[in-house]
Amino acid sequence: MQSKNEFIAIIREHESLIYKVAKVYTDDKDDEQDLYQEIVYQLWKSFDSFKNEAKISTWMYRVALNTAITQLKKEKRKGEHIPINEQVLNRAEVPDVSKEERIEHLYAQIRKLNTIEKAIILLYLEGKSYEEIAGLTGFTSSNVGTRLNRIRQKIITQIN
Repeated sequence: MQSKNEFIAIIREHESLIYKVAKVYTDDKDDEQDLYQEIVYQLWKSFDSFKNEAKISTWMYRVALNTAITQLKKEKRKGEHIPINEQVLNRAEVPDVSKEERIEHLYAQIRKLNTIEKAIILLYLEGKSYEEIAGLTGFTSSNVGTRLNRIRQKIITQIN
């Protein structure tokens, strides 16, 4: 019972991390929720094997990113699905705030990146240092810096 309560507390404390990974690796809310649930499930399955050798957030990122990448590979094997347009469902449009629009635009640009680039920029936006990103991805710190510069340029080019 202690393990369950501890797990729930950790998930609540770091749920924004899970949501960010889910948002970057999905295109719509339903898929985002499905991926969120899958990440939590994978975290629960591997919770007892967590050895406190790294920070809990680092471990969670590893599990979340691996789960997201695995889901992406499964989706590619399944084939293309076409999302239902909001207008078809006759839902009322909810006015977006300027900040939310900019954030959504940034996520849209991030979704265009390849799998590795998504992971690197997500970790960077989360405030991880080059060394932490290197530890999570297996790249060197200088390679992370180089990749981040290229990713920034790619996003700027996509916007213009």
